[in-house]
Amino acid sequence: MPVYRYDPPQRFVVGTVGEPGDRTFFLQAVDAERITSVVLEKAQVAALAERVEELLDEVRQRFGDDLAADPDVDDAPLQQPLEEDFRVGRMALAWDPESSQVIVEAQEAAEETEGSTEETDVFADDSPHEVLRVHLTAGAALAFAKRAQRVVAAGRPNCPLCGQPLDPEGHVCPRKNGYKRVSL
Repeated sequence: MPVYRYDPPQRFVVGTVGEPGDRTFFLQAVDAERITSVVLEKAQVAALAERVEELLDEVRQRFGDDLAADPDVDDAPLQQPLEEDFRVGRMALAWDPESSQVIVEAQEAAEETEGSTEETDVFADDSPHEVLRVHLTAGAALAFAKRAQRVVAAGRPNCPLCGQPLDPEGHVCPRKNGYKRVSL
């Protein structure tokens, strides 16, 4: 299966399509000739953003460098045409000390069949699944993480009592013994 490599991309961002509560999350890598857009879950976006920041903090501590001062965050919408190349199952993150780059890999979700235990090695050049592999400078990785955090936070507000997302019609709050809380 193909490995979509971007080393480096012109643009690597997270974006959504749809209304809060019914959004589809996309990772999108762009260069002059192509656009690769993959679908993933909100929790995957949040985890990736958090791990990128943790990785950069660890690199700063180990090497003592200020890798990225103030990144320019890309606030533009996802690039068109927006076509899903695959749905992400597993993700990996690494630091390449030789090139001083963050490597993000998103692997296609494997179809589970009975008795199947096939796992794809991360960062392998041959894979039975589609893979998006992006090499980013520290500044670009930090800008990616900042945008991803804002995209995740732009969803529905959380209930002040239980922390679950509020629907426009309200929600059944477990802290109110099942009474429906109507948002104002």
